[in-house]
Amino acid sequence: MPTLIIDTNVPDKDIPDTLIAELVDVVANTLGKPKSYVMVMINGGKRINMGGTTAPCATGSLMSIGALGVEQNKKASAAIMKKVQDVIGVPGDRFYLNFTDAKKENVGYRGTTFHDFL
Repeated sequence: MPTLIIDTNVPDKDIPDTLIAELVDVVANTLGKPKSYVMVMINGGKRINMGGTTAPCATGSLMSIGALGVEQNKKASAAIMKKVQDVIGVPGDRFYLNFTDAKKENVGYRGTTFHDFL
């Protein structure tokens, strides 16, 4: 159920397909969640201006049922931002990442919610 969505102004053609799989591993390992539940989406080529410039930048959100908090968020932020910087060149000071600790009854799955599974 962890879901990472990243919007960036880096063109799609400059984002390797392997980045999504690498971020699935980063999220699963960082949050201690099963890889089979992790979803990652990267939307490249967005029209984003940060601080008056269109230099590479990104914004994202990471939702999870549990496994988030002060220390966990710092660890996830560091790991995700490092991977994004290393692969597509978006530096950490041009990347905002929002965290949402969702309640299991507020996340749908298999025609019901995670309330029935967790």
